[in-house]
Amino acid sequence: MRKVAITGMGAISAAGIGVDALWLAARDGVSAVGPLDITRGQSLRVRVAASVKDFDPASHAPADVMRRCDRFTQFAHVAAAEAIAQSGLGADEIAGPRTAAIIGTGIGGMNTLDDGCFDFYSGVKRVDPLSVPKLIPSAATSHISITHRITGPCFSVTSACSSASQSIGIAAMLIRSGAIDRAVVGGSEACITAATLRAWEMMRVLSPDVCRPFSAGRTGIVIGEGAGVFVLEAEDLALARGAKVLARLAGYGTTSDARDIIQPDVDGAANAMSAALADAGLAPAAIGYVNAHGTGTVLNDINEAAALRQVFGEGVGELPVSSSKPVIGHTLGAAGALELAITVRALEAQVVPAHINFKAPDAKCPLNLPTAGPQAHRFEAALSNSFAFGGINAALIVSRPE
Repeated sequence: MRKVAITGMGAISAAGIGVDALWLAARDGVSAVGPLDITRGQSLRVRVAASVKDFDPASHAPADVMRRCDRFTQFAHVAAAEAIAQSGLGADEIAGPRTAAIIGTGIGGMNTLDDGCFDFYSGVKRVDPLSVPKLIPSAATSHISITHRITGPCFSVTSACSSASQSIGIAAMLIRSGAIDRAVVGGSEACITAATLRAWEMMRVLSPDVCRPFSAGRTGIVIGEGAGVFVLEAEDLALARGAKVLARLAGYGTTSDARDIIQPDVDGAANAMSAALADAGLAPAAIGYVNAHGTGTVLNDINEAAALRQVFGEGVGELPVSSSKPVIGHTLGAAGALELAITVRALEAQVVPAHINFKAPDAKCPLNLPTAGPQAHRFEAALSNSFAFGGINAALIVSRPE
């Protein structure tokens, strides 16, 4: 079976444009969460978000293209361009039927939907005629395939907060099977809108200030936005063309709790991690770092901590674990991609990113969290978790290239 190499990464997040900005903020624990600044948001109780600031779509692609795109598609467009550039693949190499385009999203074009509904209920007779092609979840995938002439498999995965991780895992499976040679794959989300935030408010899971995963006194999530995109290739083909392999996508595991639409399940999360380990052919002791889903909600953090203990046993007390969500917010359908990019950079640098906003230990979350700052650490493989509403779990393992 073919091995899968990561040869390119691209990102846009509240930390800035590019993977470098994302990694530096995550490594050093510099939070990009700030005051909420959106139209029609005056009646909201929540006052913070992890928004992408000063984003000018037209500076990254032709204005006529970007005008046809919702914000989440614009983000994916920018991240894909960075990933393809880093991969070193030429325009003719990325084009064609042996390449797939797969972009996950939890919601899709929420800015377009929010604006259209507001206009309609305000009595505006004419809404944007491109509303439907802008808001559909597959829009980002389609625009990337059109821009880069990708004629192989082209689809989107929508599985809430595991969307990006599922997309990456499916792309790896397609490469391993021989169905394709490479993929432009990841996730994108842009739903910091009044309607979306009001819906989250009603669930009573939004933090009024900061996200504190696994900490006593944690108060919930902070919504973020952004995109992460990768170029995955069959490793033999990547090496044959002289590409630099950033990491190997070694394992993918996915499960369903089949239990509740909201409440998480320890066994489901643990089984996804175990499946990823089995797929990678690794024992739990081979994992040297975990980028946790770590949302900062009371129940989800307890559940993930218990699942980690179930998989790693007593060794979990020595295993470095951190969450990136205090830095870039919970980016929902993009989370798995942005957090995997951080995990790959951590593996390259042999550094465990800082775990910030920690106040005091929670006895129900006994994890080894680098709360004092980034830590130098030698490790060969790392795990990234994504757990979603509906009990959809995904785990990805990356390892250092041989």
